[in-house]
Amino acid sequence: MKKNIICTIFCLLALVSCSDFLDMKPTNQADSSSSVGTAEDAQVIINGLMRKMTSSSYYGRNMILYADAKGGDLCIGGRGRGYEQLFTFDHEPSSASYSGFWDQIYHSLTQINNLIANIDKITEAGNGSAALNHSKAQALTLRAICYFDLVRLYGKPYDMDKASYGVPLITTLIDASAQPTRASVEEIYTQIIKDLTDAIPLFTVSKKENGYINYYANVAMQARVYLQMQNYGAALTAAEEVINSNSYTLYSNANWLTSWSKQFQSESIFELAIYATEGDLGKSSLGSMTINTSHSAQTSWDYFIASDYFLNRLGEDPDDVRWGLMDVDEKSGKNGVPVRLGCCYKYLGGISCPGDGKATTTAVNIKVIRLSEVYLIAAEAALLKSPADKTKAADYLQEIRKRSPNLTPADATNVTFDMIANERSKELFCEGHRFFDMIRWNKPITFDDIWAQSTIPSRPASIDRTFNKAVLPIGRDEIQANPALKNQQNPGY
Repeated sequence: MKKNIICTIFCLLALVSCSDFLDMKPTNQADSSSSVGTAEDAQVIINGLMRKMTSSSYYGRNMILYADAKGGDLCIGGRGRGYEQLFTFDHEPSSASYSGFWDQIYHSLTQINNLIANIDKITEAGNGSAALNHSKAQALTLRAICYFDLVRLYGKPYDMDKASYGVPLITTLIDASAQPTRASVEEIYTQIIKDLTDAIPLFTVSKKENGYINYYANVAMQARVYLQMQNYGAALTAAEEVINSNSYTLYSNANWLTSWSKQFQSESIFELAIYATEGDLGKSSLGSMTINTSHSAQTSWDYFIASDYFLNRLGEDPDDVRWGLMDVDEKSGKNGVPVRLGCCYKYLGGISCPGDGKATTTAVNIKVIRLSEVYLIAAEAALLKSPADKTKAADYLQEIRKRSPNLTPADATNVTFDMIANERSKELFCEGHRFFDMIRWNKPITFDDIWAQSTIPSRPASIDRTFNKAVLPIGRDEIQANPALKNQQNPGY
């Protein structure tokens, strides 16, 4: 861990140039009092954090593929193409551990903790400002997001075993030789909620800030976390605060499709910017992983295609507007396979691959939190809280269900959990939710193995959250760097 968590060189790949004040010793304990002197300095670090979140090992690609492939909505078109472990669960501490999640997120956390510590020093010295408070609010929210993602990747679901191992919880500057051990799942969630709520009074700007965390991104994240914790009352309250603010508006059916070819549209609550010269992964980008080989500029060979299970769900209405981002995959029309629209073009801006207005078509922004998700959170929370509010649940669900114009409208007499769950799958496809949803719902996941063209020995055809590889292993290098974690490896690895 002192290799990966602690020893982070504190010169960020910022969206603006690194300044001299970022020239720091590569240690988490170094006196960093000179690293942040002004609000402008803090903003440079925030810029760098936004850039780190677009890494291929985080939201730039793997986090989203992880959830949709492991959740059964994506499947692989063949073995040996790369990234297939996200579908086969063939993870071991020494191979395909996807330790990039651990490394990238803890590197970000080291920088966040440094930023918060520096802002606190300035404030305690009587030199604080509203702008610095706003930066601290962003940093606290980002720390909550990082730990929320880590605990879902490496820990059991909140309602399954709160006392089980989560991840090391580090919120202060620590010595580079420290060997922190894993906190419990419950302790991690307690810190997540604390950071989110502590940030709220520090925000000085509630309006939308393109590419950055704002007040409503924090509240939307609260809704997401409370839903995971099954605190349905709190989830509904947070979701309704975002909805009722009127700061964001849902895409109409007429503009849902084109919204993906534009940046920072009306539903985007937190959207990470990808630039042609910063963060664009080109042929290894998220968009390239889910498209057809016929687009010769992208050569990822249908790494991931929609499963039959997902296509059957979307196929409940042939006029669903979301078909507009789906196109034929490599299996379509071959060997007796009927036309199959298994390729998703969300992250290339549409089937014609227009991108979202930048010099390269693969530099498409990542929509981390959209208003559609908040409506679906509100629907689920309203239905599952005690007592249930079926009217609210149906009303919020129907606002998204309208994307399927031929389906019977949801109302208080017919709304069900399955309707909401199916709508989440259809609306949030390829946005990094399905696996985490199925795990928190304690639902079995059945995989569309037919297209893999070979057997999958590393997992059964159907799993539930008791399957040991439903969580990732701690990588071998991490354990070698921090022997204190050796006896805290996830079971079965």
